[in-house]
Amino acid sequence: MKVVVAIDSLKNSLTSVEAGRAIEAGVRKAYGGHPVQVIVKPLADGGEGTVEALVDGLNGQLRCVGVQGPLGEAVSCPYGYLPGMETAVIEMAGAAGLGLVPEEQRNPLHTTTYGVGQVMAQAIEAGIRHFIIGLGGSSTSDCGVGMLQALGYIFRDAQGQPVGLGGQEVGHIVSVDDSQVLPALKDCTFDVACDVTNPLYGNWGAAYIFGPQKGASLQDVKVLDDASRSFATVTQTYTGHDYSQTAGAGAAGGMGFAFLAYLNGSLRSGIQIVLDSIRLADAVK
Repeated sequence: MKVVVAIDSLKNSLTSVEAGRAIEAGVRKAYGGHPVQVIVKPLADGGEGTVEALVDGLNGQLRCVGVQGPLGEAVSCPYGYLPGMETAVIEMAGAAGLGLVPEEQRNPLHTTTYGVGQVMAQAIEAGIRHFIIGLGGSSTSDCGVGMLQALGYIFRDAQGQPVGLGGQEVGHIVSVDDSQVLPALKDCTFDVACDVTNPLYGNWGAAYIFGPQKGASLQDVKVLDDASRSFATVTQTYTGHDYSQTAGAGAAGGMGFAFLAYLNGSLRSGIQIVLDSIRLADAVK
């Protein structure tokens, strides 16, 4: 008999692998010592717990790097390294998540995704070229500009000066300078776990739908939405394509848009990315 176990984590109770091992023990007990093959696979949906699940279930390594948090503070962000797949697994919330910002300081005008780009840059420096990125739980609405800045992109204002960090700076961008972008970035591929379908801007966009839960006032939301529209126009001029209305562009405060437009990323269902990574279909044959 062959049994394949793939179960999601039980929040605040068991990880995916712990739950799977418990089921394995029950199966073996039920078979009373008779031969049974039990395969336990980790499961996650691309959100919280994805790094832990894939590291535990695929004999990966957990690495921690020091980066800049959403408000510029120093944070230690874990990411997973899967040696057999030469892949890094990153949850953007580890460097720019809402949980890293004290409630009284939450405002996506001021938070940045810069630390996410720093994690990616350090992984690239370590030789990694394939990435699985989870976009859930962000504190940001900077269209992924901070992440891109950490990877070497320079976004300039009308005076030709580099803009700063945070959602409020995005509206000042009028041009893109890619002369300092990490050379290895062109060799990298990105599977982006994205389970929302919101566009970048508009009534169903990143700012209007997700901004308030990140601390934005109604006035802040309009500022952020206008900035997203402006950045989309600048990006279209730079790339020759308009990704702003693509499903998922508004994920993680517009980080989905950054992956689409600047990093040639593939936005996919988080659970599907994980199922492909653990090769569940092969296991159940």
